[in-house]
Amino acid sequence: MTTTRYGIKENQVRAFNKMIRVSHQKLNLVCDMVRGLPVERAVDVLKFSKKRVSGEVLKTLLSAVANAEHNKNLAVDTLFVKEIWCGKALTMKRIMAGPRGSARPILKPFSNLTIVLESGVAPSKKKAKKEVTK
Repeated sequence: MTTTRYGIKENQVRAFNKMIRVSHQKLNLVCDMVRGLPVERAVDVLKFSKKRVSGEVLKTLLSAVANAEHNKNLAVDTLFVKEIWCGKALTMKRIMAGPRGSARPILKPFSNLTIVLESGVAPSKKKAKKEVTK
């Protein structure tokens, strides 16, 4: 197994989306929905999601698929979401006028998104067995 720049293997590709105008907590909810899924299933989940940020995640996922197809010549059918994570970017600070001449702060956060796709068989998710107590 050889690794290339940034610790990405030969059968992996990645894509970034920086400065998404949403908090990282809301973005992480959408990331959790597609983590570990095959690409076809992840695209379907994102298309039918009611979350506003799912469009940005879908755009980044399709960018990673295009990177895999054109830059590394990987088969699109075998791709799955190996890693997906988000982090904080800058926060715009604004002021809203409050009652009697006071001011209230408004924080407008931004987030970064990174998606790593891998070619191969997606690992199956193990379900925890329920313990029966008598």
